Amino acid sequence: MSVQAARVVFTESDRAEIASAVADILASGMLTLGPYTRAFEETFAAAHDANSDSAVATASGTAALEIILRALNVAGREVIVPANTFYATAAAVISAGARPVFADVDQATFALSPGSVAAALGPDTAAVVVVHIGGLITPEIDELAALCESRGVELVEDAAHAHGATFGGRYAGSFGVAAAFSFYPTKIVTSGEGGMILTSSAELADEARIYRDQGKGSFGANHHVRHGYAWRMSEQNAATGLVHLRALASAVRRRRSVAARYTAGLTSLAALRPLTEPAGCRSNFYKYIAVLTPGLDRAWFRDELATRHDVRLSGEVYDLPLHLQPILEEYALGRSLPVAEEMCARHICLPVHSDMTDEEVDEVLAAVTDVAGADAGAGDGGACAGASR
Repeated sequence: MSVQAARVVFTESDRAEIASAVADILASGMLTLGPYTRAFEETFAAAHDANSDSAVATASGTAALEIILRALNVAGREVIVPANTFYATAAAVISAGARPVFADVDQATFALSPGSVAAALGPDTAAVVVVHIGGLITPEIDELAALCESRGVELVEDAAHAHGATFGGRYAGSFGVAAAFSFYPTKIVTSGEGGMILTSSAELADEARIYRDQGKGSFGANHHVRHGYAWRMSEQNAATGLVHLRALASAVRRRRSVAARYTAGLTSLAALRPLTEPAGCRSNFYKYIAVLTPGLDRAWFRDELATRHDVRLSGEVYDLPLHLQPILEEYALGRSLPVAEEMCARHICLPVHSDMTDEEVDEVLAAVTDVAGADAGAGDGGACAGASR
């Protein structure tokens, strides 16, 4: 059985409903900022226990984050971001006119900790971006929020991975001043391309609507009051997202079932340690993360799974930390962030699909067990001798 790294799931009825909606949109001539966008915003807000006016749809998750930062007037100041996040988190900070400051993370959650943020805070800090890696909200999120509040710094959530994830019964998007979600094709909810802002601030929501539409004071006027951009979501994308959003709860349930099956099946393996779900956290398992034992070569491990068992691992989160990315070198300041560096180098992500079967999960577990066993028994002259250790 072949198990791929990712699978985008639209049922036949989903596809028919989306096709019908697109036909209606094309017939109406209203292709952007119309009723489907508003319905998607309201439904996404409701799915996260947020006020219907708190959601603002955008062209991408990156756009959502940049709009938040622009609305917070971070230009000319610093924004703290974790080192082990996607490039877009730092890119949004730079595009908003601020300077990213890279901070280390906690190895138990891959997230910023109050200690790492406190070490990075400075007189020019305007905001902190906490990233819910793999759909896991750090149990220290309230402490992070309190620290930021005590220092007069805004806490922003990069919730690109975190649709439907909760901590203490509260959804991602409810812990900071605003949150940015992504609807890229691999996400649990996708609109093809797109993003969403959730915020408890009516003022920030109003600003976001101005920024996403070229900074115009109103939709139909040639009157520009902010340095905005073409960050609108199309009606076609909104219609796609609206249909896919209906499956969020069932997708999360299935992913959690897959994760539980993985965790039970990996307990006896010394070669890798699953990232456990802390008390109070309810991950959506956008990613199932496991940390390899020191010395086990990840490239060899991935290749063995693919070539011997036709099992493809999902992409890492992430394999090269931001402070080591060539394009971000000027912001790194030569600092070492040892936990992020180690975790980026040693983890893998097992495939998780929103419709994954138990048979596929068992196939992955059998493959991982076999490859882990080959590593344990290979020694210097066996199957792993070519691996870098």
